Amino acid sequence: MDDQNLQITSQPTTLRRMVEDRLRTAILRGRFQPGQRLVERELCELIGVSRTSIREALRQLEAEGIVDTVSQRGPVVAVIDMEEARQLYAVRALLEGYAGKEFARNATDAEVEELSEAVDAIKADIGKDDIGPNMIGAKSRFYAVLMRGSRNIFIEKLLTILHNRIMLLRLTTMNQPGRVHESLAEIGEIRDAIAARDPERAERACIRHIESASIVAMRVLQKQEEQKHS
Repeated sequence: MDDQNLQITSQPTTLRRMVEDRLRTAILRGRFQPGQRLVERELCELIGVSRTSIREALRQLEAEGIVDTVSQRGPVVAVIDMEEARQLYAVRALLEGYAGKEFARNATDAEVEELSEAVDAIKADIGKDDIGPNMIGAKSRFYAVLMRGSRNIFIEKLLTILHNRIMLLRLTTMNQPGRVHESLAEIGEIRDAIAARDPERAERACIRHIESASIVAMRVLQKQEEQKHS
């Protein structure tokens, strides 16, 4: 994401939320890397708003687990270690399996079609040299439709928090050799199970997808730990 895409040209009453959305999107799409300092002055220049707006947005993102405040450094993009990632994926598998099962039971034909369109968008982005914002955006859309179609607001809220945190790893894990094709196949199986209105199959497909993603994430984090101490 370039600096121009971060600019806000107007000052509406929803300014605070707009700033939050700009920063959240920039972080989750890799504009700011895990562990990178978020300097208020620089963010003010990038987005074109006051320090007050930036501080309010950073507080919200800290509450979501995307930003951490570190002593002597201030706000930084959150870093996920291996143990936290293991716990995140374990809880996500439980919740997302349930979401898939409930989606298969409750979703409308229009929602199933929307889910299928999200899968097609992911597939369309494969073949490019890098896995970038379009792919991440398409996957986020897929998960958002899945969560909404579960008809459970608590599942949706909890999974949104987990997805925001895990998204910090997604660009790295999706760029691992072969992972994008594996992920597409897994997501395609979720879509097919839901289209068949098979709750148990959908639940199993969701859990397998998360477990596969967890294995890749653990491998990446292990390698990073080894490099850090080498």
